Amino acid sequence: MTPITRRLALAATAAALGARDALAAFPDRPVRWLVGYPPGGGTDVLARLLGQGMGARLGVPVVVENRPGAATNLAAEAAANAAPDGHTVFTAGNETLVFNPALYKRLPFDAENGLRPLGLMARFHLVLCAKPGGAATPAAFVDAARARPGALDYGSPGIGSPHHLAMERLARDLGLRLNHVPYRGMAPVMTDLTAGTVEAAVLDMAAGAELIRGGRVRPLAILSAARLPGLPDLPTVTEALGLAGFEAYAWQGLTAPGRTPDDVAARLSRELAASVADPATQARMREIGLDPLEGGPEEHRALIAAERAIYTPLIRGLGLSLD
Repeated sequence: MTPITRRLALAATAAALGARDALAAFPDRPVRWLVGYPPGGGTDVLARLLGQGMGARLGVPVVVENRPGAATNLAAEAAANAAPDGHTVFTAGNETLVFNPALYKRLPFDAENGLRPLGLMARFHLVLCAKPGGAATPAAFVDAARARPGALDYGSPGIGSPHHLAMERLARDLGLRLNHVPYRGMAPVMTDLTAGTVEAAVLDMAAGAELIRGGRVRPLAILSAARLPGLPDLPTVTEALGLAGFEAYAWQGLTAPGRTPDDVAARLSRELAASVADPATQARMREIGLDPLEGGPEEHRALIAAERAIYTPLIRGLGLSLD
């Protein structure tokens, strides 16, 4: 072996040992889990629930840090710029990685490479609802909207939210024109829907299950592919309105800084998958209106790509922008 060859071999060995040692040392301190919403909501509760399971498996605490603002972009920027050592993760759903790249001309992070998908966690079922005393059936809702183009008010928790874009997609596919009334969060939407201030809204089951099951609003159809066992009489949009293949959700996955080493990312993905698959965790998720969503990094990337193909043309066609 020549001196040059020997040095190259030693360097390769040292690099391999370094990578092994880095993996062996991970994690060496608590893992920070960034959430782009305030405490107490479904996203926060999900992070704390799964973080508890991941922390037990990793052997260190997982500490949730809430950084709300700018449609999750503040937390996404902090995650993308964090040290890529596995000690920072971030809840990134379709609002962060599907909608925001189309809603903002410039993002404070690289939406393609700044965040590394680690796996899926949960999805929120969405339900088309009318105000009390409003449309009694999906067909009646459509008829009312067609009778008054652009005059039927619906509320959403904000421009570019999954609820807003699901309703706009539904309106587009049905040939309707609705009047969007954006709010700051889901709570005021539900307050005004129950009061009859707005005529309709898309509610997620995590926030709106009590209103839906208690008859305080009129559920018309679920935007999922199949009926929910807990609401067996509520038809899907496909069944009620003939929109073949229509389904829309709010969903969430876990990400790490883009340059996180493969071995460390694989460990995080493995522990996340085990936490999501835990029967007690799944039961708790269903109790709070979440549907466990299993899938690793490849499934996470595939879902992002599939949803961008649906929602990027919709957002651009509506001329929506948050810049």
